[in-house]
Amino acid sequence: MKNTTDDYKQIKGWGIDADQKNDPTYPMKKRTDDEHKGYSWDRPPQQPIDIEVLHSNERPNVTAVFGTSVPPSGLSGMIRRQAFKYGEGSFGHWIPLMLADRVNVVEGIVDDLAHGKIPNIFAEQGMKAELKHNPVGLFQKFAIGAAITAATVMLLTRKK
Repeated sequence: MKNTTDDYKQIKGWGIDADQKNDPTYPMKKRTDDEHKGYSWDRPPQQPIDIEVLHSNERPNVTAVFGTSVPPSGLSGMIRRQAFKYGEGSFGHWIPLMLADRVNVVEGIVDDLAHGKIPNIFAEQGMKAELKHNPVGLFQKFAIGAAITAATVMLLTRKK
């Protein structure tokens, strides 16, 4: 292996943060470490909690403002409740949340069908754009989906 000393100063943007006098984020504030004692600012008034709100077990309370449009419900809500029993640094928190998102999509489709609405899955999944910009990937997804569906049907309908 050959060791070379390159002049990185010729690379545009290289070392842009090397000069502290030219760095707009340094220092962000005069640090006193008072923020470790708790809230060092006036907390906004608490948004009323009239639905179930899941929040990190690493926080002592709910954030002042939070979303209320989709409260946890059904199987995806059960998965989310389990996920919030784990800290945010754990796979036990994030993997179930991703699974809950996927389950929620299926629950939404089932709910649409139960209310007599036929969902336009092609449009909702952005397949028109994918057909235009990534047709090979789209057909690959269809092929994989068809293979999984065929395997599932074969497994469920085979005679013992």
